[in-house]
Amino acid sequence: MKKQWLLCLLLTAFLIGCGAAVDTTADTSADITANTTTGCVADYDEATDYFPEKATVTHADGFTVEYHNNYKIVTVLAPYSGATESVQYVLVQCGTPAPAAIDGATVLEVPIDSIVTMSTTYLPALEVLGELDALVGVDSGAYVTNAAVKSMLAEDKLVEISSGAEVNVEAAVELSPDLIMAYASGFADYDAHPRLQEVGLNVALNAEYLDSTALGRAEWVDFMATFFNKEGTAEAWFADIVTEYDQLVALTADVTERPTVFANTPYEGTWYMPGGQSHVAQFLTDAGASYPWSDDESTSSLYLDFETVYESASTADYWINVGFFNGLSDLVAADERFAEFAAYTNGNVFNNDAATNETGGNDYYEAGVIYPNVVLADLIKIFHPELLPDHQSVYYRAVE
Repeated sequence: MKKQWLLCLLLTAFLIGCGAAVDTTADTSADITANTTTGCVADYDEATDYFPEKATVTHADGFTVEYHNNYKIVTVLAPYSGATESVQYVLVQCGTPAPAAIDGATVLEVPIDSIVTMSTTYLPALEVLGELDALVGVDSGAYVTNAAVKSMLAEDKLVEISSGAEVNVEAAVELSPDLIMAYASGFADYDAHPRLQEVGLNVALNAEYLDSTALGRAEWVDFMATFFNKEGTAEAWFADIVTEYDQLVALTADVTERPTVFANTPYEGTWYMPGGQSHVAQFLTDAGASYPWSDDESTSSLYLDFETVYESASTADYWINVGFFNGLSDLVAADERFAEFAAYTNGNVFNNDAATNETGGNDYYEAGVIYPNVVLADLIKIFHPELLPDHQSVYYRAVE
């Protein structure tokens, strides 16, 4: 798309009609009813709203979308934890003029035709949007669980460019994608985007992992949709997810017995327990469980020691998300004190690794991000199996 655009720019003083695979049949009337998802506008009309299908952000708190007739401004409010400045993307309908420059914003023509993803969590969103064909590269294929993407990797249709400080900038430049979707941590060793931007590549920072609610994280499919003009597809899909999630919550609304549940295992002496307002804590509440740290106001992790956790959770009914432990014996081998928890003694330990590939990629952290309804159904099946007798668990398994 970029090369054709430059050729057109040399021939005319306008952007009208330039771009990849110009769709001369695109509807240019003032009453278009759908976004242009391929090619460019052939005959620009400044009075036309080129984005009749719009994103309406209802659950995510990390991004906003502001629409104008021929461009939209997408703002990521905090690209990483502790960020003091937002980042903006001005997405201009291909074949129409760009607005006056917005300080610090990245300007892109949409719909984009090619993308590189720097996290597996973006792959299910591409599938939902019907845009896997636009995928030309990934950070690494090792942890991918999506069957279609694994096939693309096996057929050498995708280039792996690595991540963080090890990102292969030369490979990314050779791919010349319209967009690289990445995340930011604020730490140089983990962030690839500064090096990619230095060589002129377009990077969009996706901060879905910072959203504090399960549905909020899922709604970042809308964020990705804006780059493809696929907001209509994303909105319809997300409405179904919300409906199913709410129906599941209604199932547990009147349960009289709420089992107590705690999560995770220590790492190098620190037990990173989900904060009381985190999406994990919300999952437990919505699944009809009681969480010992529900009164905590944190949306991230609590840094606890073993003794603090034991004091609050030693008698808890269930223990979930225990990490890289295949069986109960592995837990005790790591720390014999784990056997003192009632959940361990009663065999009520469950891990979220039921959908793991041969190299350790876990679909809970891939598709599970945008399918919170499935995660919630799995948890309800564990805590209140009578409510979902026919549900087959997708992400969770009993640790035996």
